[in-house]
Amino acid sequence: MQWYVLRVAANKELRVRDALALKVEKDALHNVIGRIEVPTEQVKRIRAGKQTVHKRKLYPGYVFMEMEAAEGGKVPDEAWFLIKGTTGVGDFIGTEGIPTAMRDTDVAKMMLDAETPEEAPTSKVECEKGDQIKIREGAFENFEGTVDEIDSERGIVKVIVTIFGRSTPLDIEYWQIEKI
Repeated sequence: MQWYVLRVAANKELRVRDALALKVEKDALHNVIGRIEVPTEQVKRIRAGKQTVHKRKLYPGYVFMEMEAAEGGKVPDEAWFLIKGTTGVGDFIGTEGIPTAMRDTDVAKMMLDAETPEEAPTSKVECEKGDQIKIREGAFENFEGTVDEIDSERGIVKVIVTIFGRSTPLDIEYWQIEKI
């Protein structure tokens, strides 16, 4: 079996994965369709001093599935009707109706991403030291500044902002800023 990428409706990845898994189980198609994956990662968010952990899809709009291709690299008929009959499913990535199998290196990366330990969520700070940012919320909303320091443990970004002609350091939660 090889891995293939299936396009699905946005925000329907988990629903499509579960529906496909249920149909494969019901129709006993384990010899044609293997694992069905939606790789996610744990992301730590800190808002108003409270820390929460969320799952974020690594590849939004796509479901990865292991499948045995028919002759000529086409999707087997029984699998084709099962997949196309599922709500929210688009088509396989490929050309002229023939899906393109994923390379082994891409499969290894996808599986590594999918098996990341759930005990180690990461803070999603999308800026680096020296980046120009704009404050989106709080007392200094709409001020612009430069990132001086990032404390990813606490989810705090130290920003240098010019207030009344003076450079002033501010500690701001990372979700309150956006990169310019």
